[in-house]
This record gives sequence, structure tokens and C-alpha cells, in this order.
Amino acid sequence: MQAIRSRDTKPEWLIRRLLHARGLRYRVAARPLPDLRRTADLVFRPAKVAVFIDGCYWHGCPEHYVPPRTNSGYWSEKVLRNVRRDRDTDQRLKEAGWLVLRFWEHEPSEACANKITEVVLARRAGADGF
Repeated sequence: MQAIRSRDTKPEWLIRRLLHARGLRYRVAARPLPDLRRTADLVFRPAKVAVFIDGCYWHGCPEHYVPPRTNSGYWSEKVLRNVRRDRDTDQRLKEAGWLVLRFWEHEPSEACANKITEVVLARRAGADGF
């Protein structure tokens, strides 16, 4: 388990590179809410946008998740707990006024970066209008 990366995965790195090239600045592997012991892959604090790039295996992708053959009970339950925790995190952030964006690791990086850029810029424009 120690060898499994929780940050700086290739999909995260590609998306971060695209966003940075577009002039967007963000926090990496940061807690959106200080009292919540969960970190988002990218956090845009002023716009209150939290981005998660979920691995297909660890977060139970409906397209690519394949149950393990060895110790399947333990690992299937682990993935189920991860999915429940993801939904709980989404709910808590939403209640605190945050917008949560979730992408699968297999989604094209360019499409993810486009969506993130669109949402962050729209939220910034809305925040400036008040």
C-alpha cells in the first residue's frame, strides 16, 4: 500500500500542467475545509471549487473497475468505503458552499481542463459581481 500514490499521479499532473498554462493557480492536495480530514487534488479557494481526479480501481469506476481475484472481500469492501466517503465529502463541501468537480483518470485531460477552466472562471466572475 505504501507504493500507491495519493497525489502527483500522471492524470493529475497532465491536468495541472494544462491549467497552469491557462493562467489558473490552485492548491495541490489541499483540504478545502480545514476541519475536514480529506484533501482534494486541486483547490481553487476564492472560487470555492474542489477538483478530484479519481482512479478507476480505487473509486469504483463503472466502466473500468474489475473486482480483484485475491482477497476480493477485503478489497471490494475497501472500494465501497471509498465510494461512500467520496459521496460524504461531496455532500459536506456542497453544504459549505463549495462546488465539487470529479473526473475519472481515464477521461481526456484536455476535456477535464476545459471544464475546470470554464467553471472556475464563471465562479470567479460571479464572485466579483457581488
